Amino acid sequence: MPSERPRSISATGNSFATRIVMNAMAMRWAAPALLLIACRAADQPPAEPVAALDRVVDEADLLSPDEEVRLAAQSESLERRTTDQLVIVTVRSLGGRTIEDYSQDVGNRWGIGQEDRDNGVLLVVAPVERRTRIHVGYGLEPILTNARAQTIVDRDLLPSFRDESWSKGIEAGTRSIVATLIAHESAPRRGRP
Repeated sequence: MPSERPRSISATGNSFATRIVMNAMAMRWAAPALLLIACRAADQPPAEPVAALDRVVDEADLLSPDEEVRLAAQSESLERRTTDQLVIVTVRSLGGRTIEDYSQDVGNRWGIGQEDRDNGVLLVVAPVERRTRIHVGYGLEPILTNARAQTIVDRDLLPSFRDESWSKGIEAGTRSIVATLIAHESAPRRGRP
């Protein structure tokens, strides 16, 4: 009686050809999946601050440690005096997003400002895209209006940024934000309706 040939090769077989075919199939799916994960990671805002006291998150490495300490001290002093919270964020890239969407997402995710007063301010600098934004919580909009925020950007941030003096612009913009909020510290901070 003639011996029968196997009809298929077992996927669990140890033949060299089977392993090559299985590895090729796995790579065909793994490479696009890894690329998708990497692309999605670039779209994400910076990681959550390490602690509630992280007032400066310098992912783009634009600030010296001394500058970060000075900026954090200004933010802390502002909060002690007015309860307003200011966070400065520099990012490597916006990941294809607009700075407005990016700022909104970071502000909401991190919960900047007191919940009942919505009195947070976020200064975002994205040097690769050459974009900056002062994102103001609803409770501070009557004080740090769009016009005032734009004046700070035009007067204090952009001239230094054009010369790539990032830290000089960030420090000048922070001083102006703090001065504006302190000048109006007696004005009510309203929460969301």
